[in-house]
Amino acid sequence: MAIRRIAQIGHPVLREISREVSVEQLRSDEMQRFIDDLIETMRDANGAGLAAPQIHEPVRICVIEVRNNPRYPERPNIPLTVLVNPRLTPIGDERFDNYEGCLSVPDLRGVAPRHAVLRVEALDRHGAALDFVARGLSAGVYQHEVDHLDGKLFVDRVVRPSTLSTWREFERHHQASATEHARAIVARYGS
Repeated sequence: MAIRRIAQIGHPVLREISREVSVEQLRSDEMQRFIDDLIETMRDANGAGLAAPQIHEPVRICVIEVRNNPRYPERPNIPLTVLVNPRLTPIGDERFDNYEGCLSVPDLRGVAPRHAVLRVEALDRHGAALDFVARGLSAGVYQHEVDHLDGKLFVDRVVRPSTLSTWREFERHHQASATEHARAIVARYGS
C-alpha cells in the first residue's frame, strides 16, 4: 500500500467525468492495490471519504469510512465502504444543509444542500452488488464522494457563498452552531 498525493482544486482531473470499471478490471491485482492505496490515503489524511479522481485516477471508485474522525466529530460512524460504479437515487424531496470540507479543497468549509435520504447502488471491491439506503449526514458523505466521480466539488453545490470559511474561522465562529445542526440531523434521520 502507498499513500498517494491528493489533487487540489484547480487540477483538471477533479473536473473529469470518471470512467466505469469492469468487473474484470476490478478483480485485477492492480486495481485491488489501487483500492488499498485509496483507503490508506483517506485514512492518512483523516478523510471521511476519498474518490479515485482525488488521487489522479479518473475511475468510478470511492471509499468512505467514518470512525471517530477528528475532522468531523459530529458524523455518525460509517464502516469502511468501497463503492464501484455507484448510482445514487434520492428518495423523496427532502434536503438538509450540510457543512462540508474536502481534502481537495484545503482549508475551506461551506454549506451545501444535500438529499436527506437516498438509495445507494454499487459494486463492492470484489464485484458483489451493494444496495442500501443512506440517511442524513451519512447520505451527505455518499453524495459528496460520488460528486467527485462526476467532476464536481462541494464548492459547486454551495448556494450561499457567505457560508464559506477557512477551518480556523469555522472553528472560531461556526463550529458550535454547525455541531448543533448536525446533532439535529442525526436525531431526525439516525445517521
